[in-house]
Amino acid sequence: MQEQTPPQEALLPENVTPEPALQEESATATATISAGETESTPSFEELLRQAELRAEEHHDAWLRAKAETDNVRRRAQEDISKAHKFGIEKFAGDLLAVKDTLEMALADPNPDSLRTGVELTLKNLVSAFDKAAVAEVNPVGEKFDPHRHQAMAMIDADQPANTVVQVFQKGYTIADRTLRPAMVAVAKAKDA
Repeated sequence: MQEQTPPQEALLPENVTPEPALQEESATATATISAGETESTPSFEELLRQAELRAEEHHDAWLRAKAETDNVRRRAQEDISKAHKFGIEKFAGDLLAVKDTLEMALADPNPDSLRTGVELTLKNLVSAFDKAAVAEVNPVGEKFDPHRHQAMAMIDADQPANTVVQVFQKGYTIADRTLRPAMVAVAKAKDA
């Protein structure tokens, strides 16, 4: 009697090895045939059905993973949108005190109370800037830095060249990033 080759191995190319589950099924089928039992190997239809079920499971898992990734991306975009929209909320709340003191200062026609109100407003504004990490840049005497200063003029001075001599308008930084550069006058280099 001639030994039968299991069909799934006969169809595989020489350099491809069957899946471990198929190898076990093939070994079991070969052992069964060798022992003289009458059980046969799984049919092509059965093997195809099993492969289709596994493919369907993998496709379903892939779809679920893709949906989860899309949900995470959507939630992240919503969080970023909310951060942009409401990121200034705390700072705006601090500025309400500034507005209130300005209104109180303008409500009293007395010049002394107006000055007191303006001073209190400035104090509240500086406090709000401090809480928001907005720092004032007043660079008199510092070396000119084009990232933090904007040169408006060069003047003769008794200071080293490229040193800030005068500030026309203070600059501001927010968390070490330039919000507005200081407008300055810079010392000229002395002619030799």
